[in-house]
Amino acid sequence: MNKISNKDRSQVIIDALPYIQKYNNKIVVVKYGGNAMTNDELKDAVMSDIVLLSLVGIKVVLVHGGGPEINDMLKRLNIESKFINGLRYTDAETIDVVKMVLSGKVNKELVQLLAHHKGNAVGLCGIDGRMLMAERKYGENGEDLGYVGDIVKVHTKPITDALANGNIPVIATVATDKKGNTYNVNADTAAARIAAELKAENLILMTDIAGLLRDKDDPSTLIPSLNISEVPFMKRQGIISGGMIPKIDCCVEAIRRGVKKTAIIDGRVPHSILIEILTNDGIGTQFT
Repeated sequence: MNKISNKDRSQVIIDALPYIQKYNNKIVVVKYGGNAMTNDELKDAVMSDIVLLSLVGIKVVLVHGGGPEINDMLKRLNIESKFINGLRYTDAETIDVVKMVLSGKVNKELVQLLAHHKGNAVGLCGIDGRMLMAERKYGENGEDLGYVGDIVKVHTKPITDALANGNIPVIATVATDKKGNTYNVNADTAAARIAAELKAENLILMTDIAGLLRDKDDPSTLIPSLNISEVPFMKRQGIISGGMIPKIDCCVEAIRRGVKKTAIIDGRVPHSILIEILTNDGIGTQFT
């Protein structure tokens, strides 16, 4: 392995300076999930990147899910997972597990890891300060999905208070309604709505693929940037299909609601967040 010279080190910092200046005191929302969340080495790299961004004056808001951990806990408790057209049916017993795992386990582990990297972090969930207000979501054909929610309102005060106090808010995506019911909400959707309400400079969705590919089986066909007006055409062409549809819909919705830029990046690449924010080329697919 070639050792990087001091000259190259200084050039990296100089090249990053315009981006540090551009994002100084601006809000960046990162939706954290996928392989970067289950691989300990990648998780450590992501947390150190977030602390670095925070220390150079960028206000990072970390939004997370935790599907694999929920599945593991349900299995340990012998609670059967039931799916309706690909969506998890969430009964009263399951929503208790979702709340416990996301808000109690995953959220606090991330806060602890950020603290390990000398970052000031505060753990929140959508129930705190009624941050994420939801109503019951139904399947495409009106199927009852139980306690699965659609976000109807975001109250940003718990987030802005945390940022004002110099903390990194770490948000678990469970929501509430006026009656006090708890709902499981999609983490990508939650991140997009939170970014929009905060008037964020950038929304970054971490995934397990390189970004949007013209040919899903060929990483070299990555589309580096896309105007949201091109999305309907690409859906008709089948370039945007399957699991990418909801992710890209979240990016489009965030842009329409006032977020300056969104990106889908490969969380399997170490330091992908730094490459996306602090370099000219970026990584993954940017939406403008």
